[in-house]
Amino acid sequence: MDRKHEVAEARRLLGAARLLTLTGLGGIGKSRLAVRVAAGVRRAFTDGVWLVELAALADGTLLEQTVADTVGLQDQSARSPLAAVVSYLRDKRLLLVLDNCEHLADRCAAMAATLLSAAPGLRILATSRQALGTAGEQLLEVPPLPVPGSARPPRPQEPHGHAAVRLFVERARLVLPGFEATEDNHAVLAGICRRLDGLPLAIELAAARLRALTPEQILQRLDDRFRLLRADSWTGPARHQTLRAVVDWSYELCSPAEQMAWARMSVFAGGFDLDAAEAVCAGDGIGRDAMLDLVAGLLDKSILIREDHGPTARYRMLDTIAHYGREVLQESGMAAVLRRRHRDHYLDLAERGDAEWFGPTQLQVVARTRPEHANLRLALEFCLSTPGESQAGLRLAAALYFYWYCGFLAEGRHWLNRALAQDTEPTRTRATALRINCYLAMAQGDLTAGAAMVREYRDWAQSQGDETALAYALHIQAGIAQFNDDLQRGLALSEDAVSRFAALGELTSIVIMACANQVVPAVFGGGDLTRAVARTEHARALCEEHGEQWARAHTLIALSLAAWKQGEMARARTYAQEGLRVMHAFEDIFGTATLVERLAWIAAAAGESERAAVLLGAAGTLWPLVGAQPMCGSKPHLAVHDDCERQIRHSLGDHDFQIAFGRGAALDAGQAVAYALGEEEEPAVRTSAGSGRTPLTRREQQVAELIAQGLSNKEIAARLVISQRTAEGHVERILAKLGFSSRTQLATWIVRREKDQTTLDNL
Repeated sequence: MDRKHEVAEARRLLGAARLLTLTGLGGIGKSRLAVRVAAGVRRAFTDGVWLVELAALADGTLLEQTVADTVGLQDQSARSPLAAVVSYLRDKRLLLVLDNCEHLADRCAAMAATLLSAAPGLRILATSRQALGTAGEQLLEVPPLPVPGSARPPRPQEPHGHAAVRLFVERARLVLPGFEATEDNHAVLAGICRRLDGLPLAIELAAARLRALTPEQILQRLDDRFRLLRADSWTGPARHQTLRAVVDWSYELCSPAEQMAWARMSVFAGGFDLDAAEAVCAGDGIGRDAMLDLVAGLLDKSILIREDHGPTARYRMLDTIAHYGREVLQESGMAAVLRRRHRDHYLDLAERGDAEWFGPTQLQVVARTRPEHANLRLALEFCLSTPGESQAGLRLAAALYFYWYCGFLAEGRHWLNRALAQDTEPTRTRATALRINCYLAMAQGDLTAGAAMVREYRDWAQSQGDETALAYALHIQAGIAQFNDDLQRGLALSEDAVSRFAALGELTSIVIMACANQVVPAVFGGGDLTRAVARTEHARALCEEHGEQWARAHTLIALSLAAWKQGEMARARTYAQEGLRVMHAFEDIFGTATLVERLAWIAAAAGESERAAVLLGAAGTLWPLVGAQPMCGSKPHLAVHDDCERQIRHSLGDHDFQIAFGRGAALDAGQAVAYALGEEEEPAVRTSAGSGRTPLTRREQQVAELIAQGLSNKEIAARLVISQRTAEGHVERILAKLGFSSRTQLATWIVRREKDQTTLDNL
């Protein structure tokens, strides 16, 4: 089991502190890690390394006697066992390993404090599911084993991130000699390890089931993991004989209030913050003001894992722990109540985001919504699978329109389609959901579905005499007409909608976009471009007045098109790149693809043929992410695309065009944006020895240097004017490329490189 990083970190900490406690969930490998660490430092302790096993010790008053027995102290005097141990250790250079202290934490803390103050040559290495809580204690949380990610098919030969699979294979060979991870079974093995959270004990118990089951059968049965993962022939501690026994042990260490909170917190998916815990889990025996202490207690006992997300701490449970909590919650009779509270909290989150969207906090709204993706899915599923909750499902799916637009078009349509199919009453709630679904359908180029929905929406608006809804219906119909290349009708409908919005005093992000959309028919349909630009400039000014950024980026899309049409390429590029920065920060793939494509046109017009070819290749990889054909199939836009490609091919020749186009097609979304913004991502940084290159691109090198300065992902995003999610992606790629598992390792590497380079430069 690969724990090289944890072993090295534990040895470093043990060298600096006299009491180091390895914490973590039961079965995560604390004891095994402690033994490895102790074996590695044995030579430093002339009087030995002693392992004191405490798991089976139920009577805390026998703790000191157990230590005395372990070190071979046979004291026949009337002294207390503690006094005898103190006397024995006073002049010793010795490492004491106290294994499984959690049920005796207070007693172990008191003993450790006494021994360390009396014996200067003593070091203590403890393992516990919670901190001992004594002065000078250093903590090291033992994480689960790395598991293969699910973003792409795993490859068995990859050395990093697959420790969990390697452990499964090692234990499987004890049951089936010759068992191997192959191309055929590796995805299944990776799935087992992911479902088991990389928890070593659970993986070992699962591998033992290969005596009777195939890997595929094990994976299928993990929904009932507590019954599946047991081993009657287990040779380890009795508390590790079944996975349930391990979690039972942790549950019994919790106070009744902590047990109740554990069960209630299992209702969350993918993590939660303190506000969510207070809103959903408090009440019925748990005071809201007690929740912080309960969270802290569950963190101390390794039931919760803390994950910082920007300025807000978030917490999550391993799936195995949440699974146990859900069983307890179901038995308590509170499951339905908690699921409804959970839905109510995330409905409120979505509707607050909707209400705040047109204003200066848009990026903050997205930032606080994005971590809740799994919880939003769970809340929507509750609405659409629980009788009587479909109206709430319509409200929730529609309120998230800003979120769906910023990276999740297809998923937004999935939920809206389901909700609309379930709740067919012609209510205002349904009408709103229809309108939002129309916008998503248009962005995907699904104009047939959009047209059918807008007809129903307009009929409802007319039947209710709702002038505001009617104006929105006209705007949607204008967009559909434009995408269908009926530019004159689109312009007429758009002008009608904008006039109605103005008369009604309606001002939203969509109204801004309605103004900007008049540039397209002016450019391609012979309309009044000067008037369209003036109206778009006015819309942009309104955005700046209100601090709105997303719709402002849409005005920049329109203004870049107008400037391109007018032959003002420098201004067109400025507008497009400014808009692209914003679109990428919001992860609006439609806007991002449009602007990368636009910058290709601009580069071609400016005579930058190779750059234009790379940008066309990059845009070609972005459009499928939207779910639509390029530019939603708009004939005028496709005609410009084809003209642009012909011009570049003529300039470069077919061979060089294909090479440049292929370079663009090989870029991922972040790299495509960086290239379009003039931040070419090329591996061109020297190594510390000055011989060769690092695998880092220029942007990754920038990010790595900021990490070395101690900046968080949020601070890096602000410094480089990129989204936090993009910054997080850079950090993950940097760590993967360099084979590091922590920011500390990376920072140390950067500092060492700079020091080595300074030395070389001074030679």
